[in-house]
Amino acid sequence: MALARLSMKFGKAGKAAAHAAYIAREAQYARRLHHGEGLEAKETGNLPAWADTEPNRFWQAADTYERANGTTYREMEIALPRELTPAQRLALVRGFVQQELGAHHAYQWAIHNPQAADGHEQPHVHLMFSERRVDGIERDPERYFRRHNPKAPEKGGAKKRLRSLQQRLSQRGGASRPPQRTAATLGDCL
Repeated sequence: MALARLSMKFGKAGKAAAHAAYIAREAQYARRLHHGEGLEAKETGNLPAWADTEPNRFWQAADTYERANGTTYREMEIALPRELTPAQRLALVRGFVQQELGAHHAYQWAIHNPQAADGHEQPHVHLMFSERRVDGIERDPERYFRRHNPKAPEKGGAKKRLRSLQQRLSQRGGASRPPQRTAATLGDCL
């Protein structure tokens, strides 16, 4: 029987690089691979040129240059069906990322597959992404995370923009106002 779980999280300044290493099972988290925690796949996308070959450089820059009270990343942790093969899970995650983020936000994801309490697989994906929109303007790391300048976008940071849950529900023919519990759980950031 398929299990359903979605958890939305956000990261404060100083937390992004460590969390990216955790989901990619890099640095001090690589040892988890030797203790039975499977890493089925991982990918990054839409990163600026200065971080394209070193994804953690993007998250380190977010930690360094994002405002002190700003959000360095959003994360969706989603349970994946055990019934799917690793190849099917990979295709599912890639399709979901394309649908939800497209070419608009820098992202990093990893499919973990540890053993569950019942002895079976527990596949899930960690999808970590930036609220800042890719706009085609090349910026150095410091400028990328500055406050957006609408009058001169090339002088300010990349704009933060996520469609709200209410907008998504309206576009998909759902309720114009989400149930209170859903809004409180998911926030207004899908």
